[in-house]
Amino acid sequence: MFFSRTSATFWRRAILTTGMVLLSACSDRPSAADPLPGSAPEQPKPVTTLAPLDGDGQPVPSETFAQWQARFRQQALQAGIRPQVFDAAFAGVEPDPAVVTADRSQPEFTRPVWEYLDNAISANRVRRGQTLMSQYAAVLLQLEQRYGVDRQALVAVWGMESSFGQIQGDKSVIRSLATLAYEGRRPTFAQDQLIAALQILQNGDITADRMRGSWAGAMGQTQFIPTTYNSHAVDFDGDGKRDIWGSAADALASTANYLAASGWQKGQSWGFEVQLPEGFDYAQADASLRKPVSQWLAEGVKLPAGSTLPPESGGLQAALLLPAGYRGPAFLILDNFRVVLKYNNSSSYALAVSLLSQRLAGSGGYILGNWPKDDMPLTRSERIELQTLLTASGYDAGNPDGIIGANTRKAIRSAQQQRGWPADGYANHALLESLRKR
Repeated sequence: MFFSRTSATFWRRAILTTGMVLLSACSDRPSAADPLPGSAPEQPKPVTTLAPLDGDGQPVPSETFAQWQARFRQQALQAGIRPQVFDAAFAGVEPDPAVVTADRSQPEFTRPVWEYLDNAISANRVRRGQTLMSQYAAVLLQLEQRYGVDRQALVAVWGMESSFGQIQGDKSVIRSLATLAYEGRRPTFAQDQLIAALQILQNGDITADRMRGSWAGAMGQTQFIPTTYNSHAVDFDGDGKRDIWGSAADALASTANYLAASGWQKGQSWGFEVQLPEGFDYAQADASLRKPVSQWLAEGVKLPAGSTLPPESGGLQAALLLPAGYRGPAFLILDNFRVVLKYNNSSSYALAVSLLSQRLAGSGGYILGNWPKDDMPLTRSERIELQTLLTASGYDAGNPDGIIGANTRKAIRSAQQQRGWPADGYANHALLESLRKR
């Protein structure tokens, strides 16, 4: 039971005694340590405050939750939220210690990409997705005609985000976002989402008791955050409400609207697996380096035996993806892959959606290359150590935060090149051990 007192002292004690880390509702959500190589995922802005720190080294709020709520109420009213809507939404709302714990917790271990894909593209998920494609065939046809987004891609996102609506999250979105706005790492972002959530309630699309989602505020069968909901959610079933929680048609249409706005090209492949020639320059495996597929092929990149080039892809721009380094499978990724990344900036996630969509369509989706299963991913502590050692050795890896982003990959490539290794920018134990010895 969470008591009604809201003093900062009591709140801090409640947080410190909360031992459960609540996972996001999105099924198979990859770790934040897995951004697309060459991309720069948005990072939380550092907190600049002279406030005292709690036992976790986090700033202590300078006001009680009740004081914050009163101040935020004025902000919400200025944004056009009616007083009665705000008061009803916040009735009985108290901070949720589990949300703060989840926000501050970062997983120590990262699941290998091959294990992630095995779970994401399980036989059960493929069968369930194909059954739903038949069940919603009429709706999916209309969505293809209206938005130009392929049905199998929509169903793949649906499956990845909530296991086809089965795992949507059971936390109050208002309470979660209020907690994050009060004591989260990104209060401004959380406040913007909270205003958007109140706008959804004011619009009448959902009631506060039914507005459930993940601890981070992602909602419904396709896990939209409130601002994305306001800009892209669709009432497709015609009942006057944009119900991404209870209406599969609305959820799928909203996803189609989002993907279309992000640049989806109907009928275009996401990419395809390739094999790299002897002596290949692995430093080219960078999302910022894009060349026509025809040029990649002219430089010796080839298709695996028995596979064919997707129609009309020869002149398209592609980047090279090595999700497990040079020892693992290689892929040329096209524009639709990058569109999926706008939904979730993780190469593992985008690869899972892309392969799952192929399986649902019955047109492949099987990886032919071998994964380096003897080379397990670095833990978060090891990634931080790697970044620290890289910088100490003269390779600027940026802030040692455990996230292998563009700066860290560049530093890794420099270290690999100096050692005469394939410069794929992949963080592994061999490089960590080499840096430790130095």
